[in-house]
Amino acid sequence: MNKAYFTSAVKTTLPVFFGYIAIGIPFGLIIVNAGYPAWVAPVMSAVMYAGAGQYIAVGLFAAGASLGTIALTELLVNIRHIVYGLSLITKFKNVGKWKPYLIFALTDETYSILTGCDVPEGADAGKYYGTIALLDQAYWIAGSAIGAAAGKLIPFSLTGVDFALTALFAVLLIEQLEKSRDFLPPVIGAAAAVAAVLLARFGVMPSGNILIAALAFGIAALILIRGRSFGKTSDAEVRK
Repeated sequence: MNKAYFTSAVKTTLPVFFGYIAIGIPFGLIIVNAGYPAWVAPVMSAVMYAGAGQYIAVGLFAAGASLGTIALTELLVNIRHIVYGLSLITKFKNVGKWKPYLIFALTDETYSILTGCDVPEGADAGKYYGTIALLDQAYWIAGSAIGAAAGKLIPFSLTGVDFALTALFAVLLIEQLEKSRDFLPPVIGAAAAVAAVLLARFGVMPSGNILIAALAFGIAALILIRGRSFGKTSDAEVRK
């Protein structure tokens, strides 16, 4: 890849670098504290690469959960990626041989970057998007490896570290808003989250369903408000 395009990809992924290093280190620590060898952390981040799904998997493994339970839990945790993939059909249309890897590496943060960035003029879409995805995964693997190595040498307290994920999403949201100036989706998302929390608080639904309910409310609201315009936009992009 052209050096200028690679530099652009690095700059674009810098927020993810700081977030993934901060979140990957605790994951490595958790792996070691659960009694697994340090090498498990980077290997798991290379072949599974599921962020929150990896955190959950460690707990399930340690609890001796069955493979069926683990598979079902991971499916429910990561089912939102179906929506991610559908929204990127047009964007991934001309990425060529990079498509399988881009599908595999589609984390929340990578999705946020890919939907908020444009391919530099003259760059190959597949190589540019693929480089972004590769860099993000490299950051996550590095964080996992650092945490696992440190966990073997130094005792750590993980209190408050989980807020790094929230902070990372806040940074990515701000960057998208600065570029698009479209405040409706985050407003709808916030309203859906509040509605789901209130429903759980008043006993209308179990508290464990807050995330699923918020996603359902948000998607439904976006479809009702922007369903037609979204379809027209997608058709126009396909014709291009």
